Amino acid sequence: MIQPIVRNLFFSGIAVIILASCSVPSKTVQENSLKVPALFSNSDTAGIPPVTWKQYFTDTNLVKLVSDAIENNADLRIAWQRIIIAREGINTSKGMMLPSVSGVISTGVDKYGDYTMNGVGNYDTNLSPNIDKNQHIPTPTTDIFLGLKSTWEIDAWGKLKAGTRAAFQHYLATQKGRQWLTTQLVATVARLYYELMAYDNNMRIIHKNIQLQENALNVVKVQKEGGRATELAVQQFNAQLLHTKSFEFEVKQHITDLENQINILLGRFPQPVKRSDSLLNESLPSRLQAGIPSGLLENRADVKEASFELAASKANAEAARKAFFPSITLNAYAGFNAFNPSLLFSTGSVAYGLLGGLTSPLFNKKQLKANFAVANANQAQALYTYQKSILQAFGEVETSLQAIENNKHLYALKREEAGALTNAVNTANDLYLVGAASYLEVITAQKGVLDAELEVINGKKALLLATVDLYRALGGG
Repeated sequence: MIQPIVRNLFFSGIAVIILASCSVPSKTVQENSLKVPALFSNSDTAGIPPVTWKQYFTDTNLVKLVSDAIENNADLRIAWQRIIIAREGINTSKGMMLPSVSGVISTGVDKYGDYTMNGVGNYDTNLSPNIDKNQHIPTPTTDIFLGLKSTWEIDAWGKLKAGTRAAFQHYLATQKGRQWLTTQLVATVARLYYELMAYDNNMRIIHKNIQLQENALNVVKVQKEGGRATELAVQQFNAQLLHTKSFEFEVKQHITDLENQINILLGRFPQPVKRSDSLLNESLPSRLQAGIPSGLLENRADVKEASFELAASKANAEAARKAFFPSITLNAYAGFNAFNPSLLFSTGSVAYGLLGGLTSPLFNKKQLKANFAVANANQAQALYTYQKSILQAFGEVETSLQAIENNKHLYALKREEAGALTNAVNTANDLYLVGAASYLEVITAQKGVLDAELEVINGKKALLLATVDLYRALGGG
């Protein structure tokens, strides 16, 4: 009578589990619909192979600084640890697909009540003539086990495989993340280096103009003594000189700040940064082509990182969907089991067992549904991040190409302007000495040439920084 009931309950349970599995949500996949233009508007070149930073930057001092930064930068070392963590995440996911086997040594003791099933059963067993004295159940009853126990979830639906794929894609993303961080680091060091050189040149221009203005101040003082100039002229020349001298300390602070920023990137304490003498003599990279836009999808590490994260999110969403399917588990054990320590290793104490199970959530699926919704939201977020990275990469290349072109013209015009204003200062001084120009005209000319020479340096700096931005925008080497 009991067996048919148990059999009916068993098959009824299987039917309920199968019906519960029918409520598995449909698969959701976010696909990229963003189309990359065929060409950049500022470039008509065909595809070019990426160049390394050592090929792109030729200043030996800059190359040495970048090499030290790549070797010692703290952020890169942190990124490497992220890669290690992600790699071990793959091993963890793979391990979940294999049976877990544990060595077990356990012992326990129970005192059953005289009016319980176990108490009465043990008492009755001890009175049986079919057992020997070693089989008598002691009171209290000890339970000793020494052996192996195993649990294994059979990945019948591919849920665990999807998790492994997600871990692998995330691992690839961390590698690309470190590569992108390296590109960012190279570009940052190069930018700071060129800015530092620009301030060095600004300092030399300021010193030169201080000398010129001191000479002009001495001349006007002599003219005042001779009655050819007023005290107002002396004060104006002196005020201009003091104003120019104040620039020197402002530039010194900028130099200190930039040197310390570079030292931090290189993982070292504050110290002088070795650099070339003249920014104006710095040559532009010989290769400034942008190639074709689709190359960004391969060269830009941040775009590849976003692509791998998108693939990982798809795998996670698939794993969350397959969590609705029943779980098939096997539990096994084998070892020695006895209630008497002296009998533990006897032949009769050998014990083993195997239990298979099919489990599926029936009533409360809110957690599974929430996990699935979160996984889909993460997938959509990863897609938007990927699309954003493509748009940003394309925009940065366009901006850098245009910046190089515009700054070339700006730099050339600023050089012509500085040359014209230098001649104007000489002319103003000559005219002032013969009384054909006022001291205000001399001051104005001197101020103009100082500003123009500083703008020449800024123009060359902007041009070099644009080439650095192009290197970064194209994904580095």
